[in-house]
Amino acid sequence: MNMIRNFIVIAACFVLSAHPGQSAEAPKLPAPSIEQRVGDLEAYMNNAARVTDGKAESKVSGGGPGHSAWMMTSAALVLFMTLPGLALFYGGLVRRKNILSVMAQCLALAGVVSLLWWGCGYSLTFGRGNGWLGGFQHAFLQGVGTDPNPDYAQWVPHSLFMVYQLMFAIITPALTIGAIAERMKFKAIMLFSVLWMFVVYFPAAHWVWGADGWMNGIGNDAAKIKAIDFAGGIVVHMTSGWSALALCIVLGKRLGYGKEPMQPHSMALCMVGTGMLWAGWYGFNAGSAVAADGVAVNAFVTTTLSAAAGCFTWPAIEYCVRGTPSVLGFCSGAVAGLATITPASGFVTPGVAVLIGILAGAATWYACNVIKAKFKYDDSLDTFGVHAVGGTIGTILAGVFATTAANPNLGADRIKGYVGTSLWLEQLKAGAIVLVWSVLATVILAKVVSALCDGLRVGDEVETIGLDLAEHGEEGYHG
Repeated sequence: MNMIRNFIVIAACFVLSAHPGQSAEAPKLPAPSIEQRVGDLEAYMNNAARVTDGKAESKVSGGGPGHSAWMMTSAALVLFMTLPGLALFYGGLVRRKNILSVMAQCLALAGVVSLLWWGCGYSLTFGRGNGWLGGFQHAFLQGVGTDPNPDYAQWVPHSLFMVYQLMFAIITPALTIGAIAERMKFKAIMLFSVLWMFVVYFPAAHWVWGADGWMNGIGNDAAKIKAIDFAGGIVVHMTSGWSALALCIVLGKRLGYGKEPMQPHSMALCMVGTGMLWAGWYGFNAGSAVAADGVAVNAFVTTTLSAAAGCFTWPAIEYCVRGTPSVLGFCSGAVAGLATITPASGFVTPGVAVLIGILAGAATWYACNVIKAKFKYDDSLDTFGVHAVGGTIGTILAGVFATTAANPNLGADRIKGYVGTSLWLEQLKAGAIVLVWSVLATVILAKVVSALCDGLRVGDEVETIGLDLAEHGEEGYHG
C-alpha cells in the first residue's frame, strides 16, 4: 500500500508541475522576409524543415493542418484495428463460450497500455537516452506539446505523434493473446503484458525507431545495425508473434486439442473484423510516413496490393489442396499480406508489393497448416503463423527490395550505401536479435508471472465451462 500511495503522490506531482510543450522563453527572432515566408510554405508542402528554423520567426508555426489531419485520422484508424477490429476477428475465431474473454483482454490492454504510455512508456521508447532505451524526459508527457519534435516529424505536433505511436503500443500485446486464447488467466495475461511492455516492446521499439536507437538505420548516423522498419514488421509483428509462440508452448495446449473439434464459432464476425483490420491498416502503414506526402501514398498503394495478393493466394492454395476456398482462408490471407508488407510498405514499389503478398499468403498458409501440425503446438488463432512468419519474411524482403524510387529518405548518406547491396543482411541481424530477445524474455516472464499468479492457466473446470462466465461473469450470447 505504501508503494501505491507513493506512486500516486509522485504521479500527481508530475501532473501538477508539467506544462507540456512549454520551455524557457527563447530570444525573440527577427521577422521573416518574404522569401523565408514562401520558403516555409514550400517546406510544408514538401514535408521538409522550415526555412526560418533558428533564423527568423515563422508565420507557419506548430503543426501543419493537412499533415496533422491525416495523422489524427491515422491514429484513429490504428485504434480501430484493435477496437473493434482485432476484438471481432479474434472473437469470431474462438468458441462461443470464450468470445467475451478475448474482447475483455483487448479492451483492458487498451486502457492499461495507454496509462503506461502516459507515465513513462512513450519517454522510454521515443525519448533520447542511449542506443538501448530512452530517458525519462517525457515521463507523464512532460515537454510533449503542440510543437513538432524534429527528431520524428517536421509538421506534426509532438503530442499527436505520441498518440499515434500509442496505438501501435496497444495493438502489439493484443496480437499476442491470440496464441494463448481460451486457457490463460485474465490476471496472468494482464501482468505478463505489463511486464512484457517494459522488457520487450519499449526497448525493441527504441532500438529500431528511437532517434538514437542502435538499430535505427534510417534516422541515426551512429546506429550499429542499419535496419529499416517502416511500420512495425520488427517492432510489432516479430515481437508479438515470436513471443506468442514461446508463450503458447510454455502454457501448453487447450483441453482436447487435437482430439475434438475447435472450429471458429462465427466466421461472420471474423470476416467483419478482417475488413476493419484491412481498413485500419492504412493508418498503420501509410500513417507511418508521419505526413500526408508521396511516401504515405506509396505505402497506401503497396498495402492494398499486398493484402489483395495474400487474400487471393491463401484460398487459392486451399482450392488446389482440398477443392474449396474457405472464408477463413480469405481472411487469413488478407491479414498475412498486410502483416508481411508492413516493414516494407514505405520502401518498395507496387509491383514488389504484389510479390510480397503472394509469398505472404503461401508462407503463412504453410506455417499454419503444415508446420503447426508437424510440431503440434497450440497457437490458438495462428498469431505465430501469420504475424511472426509474415513479419520476419517482410523484414528480410524490405532489405532486398527497398529503393529510393519509393522513399527518397533511403538516399541519405547514413543508409544509401546499404540499399540494393547489403541492407538485407542488416535486416537479418536486427530481426534475429529481436527474435531471440523476445523469446527468451517471454519464457522468463512467463515463469515469473506463473509464480506470482499461482499458475498461468485457468483450471480444467473453468476451461470447460468457458472463460466468459468463469472469469467475467457474463456470456456473449443468451438463449
